[in-house]
Amino acid sequence: MDKRALESLKDVGIKGNEKERAGSYFLSNRSVLMSRINRSFKDKLEVMDIKDALKKHSWLRDYYWKIVDKDQDEYTKAAYEKEDGGYFIRVFEGEKVDLPLQSCMLVSADEFSQKVHNVIIAERGSEANIISGCLAHPGVGKAEHIGISEFYIKDNAKLNFTMTHRWNESTVVRPRSSALIGDSGKFVSNYICLNPVKSLQMYPKALCNGKGSAAVLNSLVFGDGGSCFDIGSRVLLNGHGSRGEVVSRTIAKGKSTVIARGMLEGNAKSKAHLECSGLLLSRNAKIHAVPELFANTPEADLSHEAAVGKIAEKEIIYLMSRGVSKEEAASIITRGFMDVTIFGLPEKLRRSVQDVMDKAIKGF
Repeated sequence: MDKRALESLKDVGIKGNEKERAGSYFLSNRSVLMSRINRSFKDKLEVMDIKDALKKHSWLRDYYWKIVDKDQDEYTKAAYEKEDGGYFIRVFEGEKVDLPLQSCMLVSADEFSQKVHNVIIAERGSEANIISGCLAHPGVGKAEHIGISEFYIKDNAKLNFTMTHRWNESTVVRPRSSALIGDSGKFVSNYICLNPVKSLQMYPKALCNGKGSAAVLNSLVFGDGGSCFDIGSRVLLNGHGSRGEVVSRTIAKGKSTVIARGMLEGNAKSKAHLECSGLLLSRNAKIHAVPELFANTPEADLSHEAAVGKIAEKEIIYLMSRGVSKEEAASIITRGFMDVTIFGLPEKLRRSVQDVMDKAIKGF
């Protein structure tokens, strides 16, 4: 792999030090470059290509294409008909994996359409953190990425999944994902995209089916140039005492368009909150916030707040009165708006993600 590609991996939080991760999976176009587990975690988890996993585990068919519908749209159909690979990650029952697992999906050829399918299973009582980086090689022009991901969080399990995208202005990106959460299980999904992209459309779904289950879906998105983002998150609260939270922070610059969707559906005694916040940095940019609440029982307690606007002039003036230039003041406010502490990550992983954010924000 050339130097530019290696530097790009750092921009999505992918590191090469084996001691800093529990396991790794790396796919370039349709070739698996790495599928490895840290020796210390051999008896705690599995990491392998999805095709190999399907051959090894006959029971995996009970999870494969079960919570994402292959007929959902043209992209799921295309992935079902011709799959290039993807990863299978399974954390064994009762195991607490303290180092993060990492995965990387790289598109390194022009005109390539990458279609991947990932299945992640957190068995009963397990805990793990996954950091996933998806990107296009700096030398790639037009490309497409279709990513199918199915998450299964069993009873009393906890999974924190952080995905960072670094595409280019000619890439079309179509993630399709769902999570199924059991009794007292918790799923945290964090999404970051801080580079221009031709078109990105995603609307992940979390099914809180278990009693006392919880889902938290966060996203930080920066649109620039002519980028078009249509992003959102859905939480279906089906289990008694289930909880949900959706937080969306978006910035739009240049001629970009960002549509930020959020949907909460209460079908049982439950509590959930939805927050959509947008910051406009250009007169030609657009942000459309679409919060939706559906309460199908009187026992569902759902709330939302949404706000879109420019940087407040009084905040700029306040910082300038403290000796900060106008440009520096705008940068400070932007950094605060895109604060990754909302992700609730372990400290070491939080610092790694913050490094990615800081590097990207320098160009704002």
